Amino acid sequence: MADLSTNKVLGAILGAALLTVGLGVIVPEFFPLEPPAKDGFKVEVPPDLLGGTAAPAAAEVPPDWGTVLPKADIAAGQAATAVCQACHNFSPAGTNMIGPGLYGVVGRAPGSHPGFAYSSAMTDFAKKEPVWDYEHIYEFIKGPQAYLPGTKMTFAGLKDQQTRINVIAYLHSLGSNLPIPKPNPAKAPAGTTAAPAGATPANGPPTGGVAPTPTPASAQAHTGAEPPAK
Repeated sequence: MADLSTNKVLGAILGAALLTVGLGVIVPEFFPLEPPAKDGFKVEVPPDLLGGTAAPAAAEVPPDWGTVLPKADIAAGQAATAVCQACHNFSPAGTNMIGPGLYGVVGRAPGSHPGFAYSSAMTDFAKKEPVWDYEHIYEFIKGPQAYLPGTKMTFAGLKDQQTRINVIAYLHSLGSNLPIPKPNPAKAPAGTTAAPAGATPANGPPTGGVAPTPTPASAQAHTGAEPPAK
């Protein structure tokens, strides 16, 4: 009986081996392996997921204010400040809200709007920078906390460059006494040209002149919780 059991086991092993070998020979005959007619879709994998580093973003070129402001869309700038109206009033009354009134902010001293309690970060900034000029407002409204850590203004910022230019053009139209500088073609980004002196762009002030005094008392704007204001 023991010999019979042994033969059964050996027979099963031998049968399995023959079946395996047979499948290895027969299956390829019926199901040949051939390369695809064309490659599949290429999947791009970000370098940082592969342990590499992504290519750095192109540096933003500061605008030439004499070129971009006369061509800016003031109406678009006003529309972009709609999100600011919960915190700021920009009527000639200069009423403070969560943030200071912003009428006439372009060209005045930082942290100087009457009746508003500014952060120490803003008052320290005011000691170093006497005027809210185009460049400082431009950088501030891009990311208030990044530009001036500790400011009360928690607004995330306006990342789009043209939107910031339009907003500054709108703010400039609201009682600003800061002249628009003459165009400097050497500084202007490629593809831009200065408007001729005295030209009146759509929705904008005359080139090289001081912007007209503003919109109705209902016009409001803000650059966040604590804007460049007096």
